Amino acid sequence: MAQLPTFPGERPQETSAPGGAAYTATATIGDDGVVTEWGPGAARLLGYAPSEVVGRPAARLLAEDGGAAPAMEPGSDRWSGTVALRHRDGRRVEVPLLAHRWTSTGGTVKWSVVSAVAGPAEAPWDAPLNEWAFAQSPCFLAVFDADLRLLRANTGMQQTLSLTEEQMRGLRLPEIAPDPVSEETERRMRLVVETGEPQHLTAFVPRVGEGPEQGWETSLAALRDRDGRVRAVCLAAHDRGGAEGLPHPEHLRLAEEFTAGAAGAAGAAAAAAAAGTPGAARGAGEGHGQAREHREHTTTMTLQRSLLPHTLPQQGALEIASRYLPAGGEAGVGGDWFDVIPLSGARVALVVGDVVGHGIRASATMGRLRTAVRTLADVDLPPDELLTHLDDLIIHLSADEADPDAPEESAGGIGTTCLYVVYDPVTRCCTVARAGHPPPAVVSPEGSVYLLDVPAGPPLGLGGLPFETVEVELPEGSLLALYTDGLLQAREHDLDEALDSLFSALTRPASNLDTVCDRVLTALLTHRPEDDVALLVARTRALHADKVVVWDLPSDPSVVADARRYTTDQLTSWDLDEASFVAELVVSELVTNAIRYGEPPIQLRLIHENNTLICEVSDASSTAPHMRRARTFDEGGRGLLLVAQLAQRWGTRHAPTGKTIWAEQSLVGF
Repeated sequence: MAQLPTFPGERPQETSAPGGAAYTATATIGDDGVVTEWGPGAARLLGYAPSEVVGRPAARLLAEDGGAAPAMEPGSDRWSGTVALRHRDGRRVEVPLLAHRWTSTGGTVKWSVVSAVAGPAEAPWDAPLNEWAFAQSPCFLAVFDADLRLLRANTGMQQTLSLTEEQMRGLRLPEIAPDPVSEETERRMRLVVETGEPQHLTAFVPRVGEGPEQGWETSLAALRDRDGRVRAVCLAAHDRGGAEGLPHPEHLRLAEEFTAGAAGAAGAAAAAAAAGTPGAARGAGEGHGQAREHREHTTTMTLQRSLLPHTLPQQGALEIASRYLPAGGEAGVGGDWFDVIPLSGARVALVVGDVVGHGIRASATMGRLRTAVRTLADVDLPPDELLTHLDDLIIHLSADEADPDAPEESAGGIGTTCLYVVYDPVTRCCTVARAGHPPPAVVSPEGSVYLLDVPAGPPLGLGGLPFETVEVELPEGSLLALYTDGLLQAREHDLDEALDSLFSALTRPASNLDTVCDRVLTALLTHRPEDDVALLVARTRALHADKVVVWDLPSDPSVVADARRYTTDQLTSWDLDEASFVAELVVSELVTNAIRYGEPPIQLRLIHENNTLICEVSDASSTAPHMRRARTFDEGGRGLLLVAQLAQRWGTRHAPTGKTIWAEQSLVGF
């Protein structure tokens, strides 16, 4: 049985036409729609002899229910698609066609129509074909995994480096070929993994053994799985031949800048000598300006990436994944950022912000604000107070940087938006405030999705307007998605459609949050975004009652011994006896401090989170303790110093009523 024609990758369908090898059905149709030529392949496919078709309208070959004839766009020189045709015996045949428009020297127009018809079914050979193409390609080909370790190397790469694939497998490129070019290529590969965008570079590397440098045009492309997640990077390099006699790229760049500068100077002199010809100087300096813009863009990219988190901190409250994509086009890199900040009491803060503008100034402002947020978070300010302090900071920065000659370049961050979220795994409470930023999306464990109703608040830097906080309890396993507006504005559709795409991507089942991030970007970004995109996705965890214990203590010095006993008994139940000595000392000092300087009620709380023991003592006084240097004969003053020496971290957290002094003890090794 012959096979219906198919496009590459499609399975051929059976037909009653006679079998045989694959062939091409051809026909020619005039511009008036009349068949002028009918090849043997066409006769074999549809059963019509040339005499039955030539000179007649091609539309008569359409199946009765096949619809209208294919519409050709005016001025188009090519058309492709699948058409339902009628076989001579009356059967309907779905035929994929490719048509090319030809115009003779005399002005006659005709369409050459072809269709590939597959032969009889054979054993699949896609896999060996792909393997042959990879192994025997004249290009230098290699595949690196997402950790940038070599998976595959073709014959070209093996011969060029004089190493076998087995010798290179599992190694990074700089380990295979130690060279600055390898370092730069690996840096570009990391960009491919992070952004999914292809990279291109020209490299001049020494040949193995003696000889001149060899020039390579290198392309790096992402290899994605069915979910759109970048799983590997393909490296393809083309030999440009020996570099002997060819200028090195660095030499070319220096020569270009020198020449452009000289031409610009000459143009300026000419303009001074002959007024009215400013275009000459402007054109002469164009190359120099382009080189400068390229360097500025590279500098901004480097600064931006150095200011963003390279790794996310270890914590047990949330499972987290993130993505950052710089803007494409002429706008340049913007000031979007995100951060994950561990707080006291096993809590975690999530931050996403967007600085107005693009370029190195926006990146520098972003760095300042990110540092300020981390500093303010370190003193455990509530979200609304943190945004208020950040608002004041931007106002001061703007005043310090004010430039009446260039007000657009001295905004100092005015108009920056920010979303600040604090999640507590003990209470499963999520506290949120935002300054003009899009609200977070929440997906419940049951699959319902919604935007958290948080008062917008003004963008930062306007001053005088309050920020509001919203508290919501989230079930364990809820999904939080924080993002910048570039994610929703990237689609060429309205906001509602973008939100629908976001919700759909967030609710699809996924084995991990990296897959969720990749699905979101794939669903909303059809091309390189015009604005930066930051995405932070988190799944909530909970610390259950068996990991948290609380005691209410009377304000009596004799209760300190009871607090130590409660602590040792609880650590024994947690199989942490070896940590009891340090924990007893810390609890004793904190409880004593609360009884002596604080106000009742007093409460002791112990939290066992992974490899950390957290001791917290709360009282009703708002006065924060301060560590001081005790003199030789002082009876007190050493308690907090002892706590600071024994604990991994310690600090004070204020509440609407009272305060909490906390200390974290590492359990690594216990």
